Parts: sequence; C-alpha cells; structure tokens
Amino acid sequence: MAQLMEYKCPCCGGVVEFDSATQQMKCPYCDTVFDVAAMADMDAALKNAKEDELNWDTSGGETWQEGESDHMRIYVCNSCGGEIIAEDTTGATHCPYCDNPIVMTGSFAGDLKPDYVIPFKLDKEAAKKALKEFMTNKKLLPKLFKDENHLDEVKGIYVPFWLFDADAEANMAYRATRVRVWHDSQYNYEETQYYRVLRAGKLGFEHIPVDASSKMADDMMDSLEPYDFSEAVNFQTAYLSGYLADRYDVNAEASVERANARVKTSTAHALASTVNGYTTVTPQESNIRLANGKSHYALLPVWILNTTWQGEKYTFAMNGQTGKFVGNMPMDKRAYWKLRLLYGAGIAAVLYVAATILSGI
Repeated sequence: MAQLMEYKCPCCGGVVEFDSATQQMKCPYCDTVFDVAAMADMDAALKNAKEDELNWDTSGGETWQEGESDHMRIYVCNSCGGEIIAEDTTGATHCPYCDNPIVMTGSFAGDLKPDYVIPFKLDKEAAKKALKEFMTNKKLLPKLFKDENHLDEVKGIYVPFWLFDADAEANMAYRATRVRVWHDSQYNYEETQYYRVLRAGKLGFEHIPVDASSKMADDMMDSLEPYDFSEAVNFQTAYLSGYLADRYDVNAEASVERANARVKTSTAHALASTVNGYTTVTPQESNIRLANGKSHYALLPVWILNTTWQGEKYTFAMNGQTGKFVGNMPMDKRAYWKLRLLYGAGIAAVLYVAATILSGI
C-alpha cells in the first residue's frame, strides 16, 4: 500500500509542502521556507535516531573470605526495621534512624564484602561542634530549640554506596532561534531564524555515588556529597572498629536508575553548555550510549545525630570525611510572620517613597 510522506516544520510543527514556484519546501502555516536537501537530511536523522543504551556491569562487591566476618553481627531495630552491622562485642545500643533500642539477631552470612571504604577523618566531638555551628544565625529557628537542645544519640555509621564508572558517548539535537528586532519611522520589525543544532561528545564518569540503604533519605545522602575518592582504600574489617555499618538493602541493579539519571543530567548539561550565540535553545532529541559500565560496592563515613524537641525527632548528618553538615530543623512561626511583616513594611515604605518622588510631592 502506498504511504504519504509528511515533513514536519521544525518551527511550528505543521506539515511542510513542496512549493513549485520557489522549488523549495514551504510551511503553509508560518511561511517558513526550507531547502529540500536540508529537509531530507533532517528526515534521515530523525529516522536514524536510536534509544539510549545504558547498560552496566552490576557485579560490584566481593565474597567474604573464610573467617573475615566471624566477629561481625547484625543488629535489627524492632521499630523501623533498620539493620546495622557491628562487632560482636558491641553492647546494647540505639537505632541511629529512630533512636529506639536495637537488638542483635545474628550473623550476616551471604552479604557482599565492600570493595572500598573511605575511613572516618572527623570524630564525634567534631560532629557535635558542627551541629552547634549549623544552628548559628538561623533566624527562624526557635530559641528554645537551641537552649534546650540535647543529643539523644550520635553514631558514626559507614553507609553503603554503589559507585558507578562508565564512558558515555552522546548525540543531542536542539531547536534554536536567533531573534533580531529593529524599527523604522512606521513599523517595528522582528525576525526569527530557526536552527537545528547538533552536538556529539564523549564523557568519562567515575564513582557516581548512589546510596544503597533504603533507611537513609536519598536527598540527605546526596547533600553530603562530594566525597574525596582519592582517599578511598581497599576494604578491611579493621576500619569498622568503633563504628557501625549500615547493611545494604538496595542492590546494584535497583540503583542503576538513579545512576542513569545522573549520567543523563550531567551529559545534557555538558553538551548544552557548548550551544552558544542563540536567543533560545530547546533540547529535542538525545541518545546516550555507555561503555565499560561497572559498579563498585563501598562504605562511606557519616555521622548521624538524633535530637528530640517537643515530641518530634530531628535527624542531622555530617560527612565523616569533609565535615559537610545537613539536616532539617523546626521553624518558629511567630518569627516567620514577624520577619514577613517587617520586610513587607520595608517594601511598602520603599514604594511609597518612589511614588512620592514620581508625583513631585
């Protein structure tokens, strides 16, 4: 059966037709004229567009050698279900996530052995000091929260992460415009030129971190980045001495989606930064292909600080290597409305002065 071929206008999306008078392709909706060869090239590019190829080798992590895990045990929180790995000499402790008591339940045979670990560089006192500094100059933080604040628990935890390495090759197409405006004694004119901009490039990604614990809030873990992976060392159980280690419950395969999202975002930003000199730039098509995709299993150092105020639990976290500190705090609603009224009055006063000057009063 014969098929009707349609060419879409890249400017307005209308169907482009061949204009016998000009011997060119013309859009009857926006009157844009295109060279026939250019339309054919664009049509060929669209037909050859491919899906992203984001494949990973997710075999990161090793098996434990005989005797390596003999003195390690799993502690499980009966309240939130959190699982923590610690030495068998660890006594009664509390869950770093919800602060409830946790109990030892058994060994963790079958778990993967981490490939790397970044050792703690900052101690518990540094974490406490960071919390005090974090609360400084927070105008909307209730004063009583600062005055009555006490820490229920401060725990150093090695948080499990999957680290993804890959080489990426990408092709991207953009719809761009250049707008020129001028006028004469009678009319104002505006000319818009449309372009199809193509970009291609190769990027290398190393140690894309994705936390492998469902108990850890993804946004909190992302906010603790970056880590300095030049200080990562081959894993040894000795690094866990005196600390807890969160047990991974999200495998590498389940973490690939988040790794892919970061690859796509970084790649799109890198290629888009090379498209300059246009009034507007709109991404249209992209194709990203990965090679040598590999995952590694690592433990990264995090201090978790829990505090309670007015019956609510607040959790803070500090990067145990760099000292970067994050967390959510309560807001003083009275202070919020006071500041809002104050700034509102200031804006009103400025507007009044401006109006007075303009009116000549």
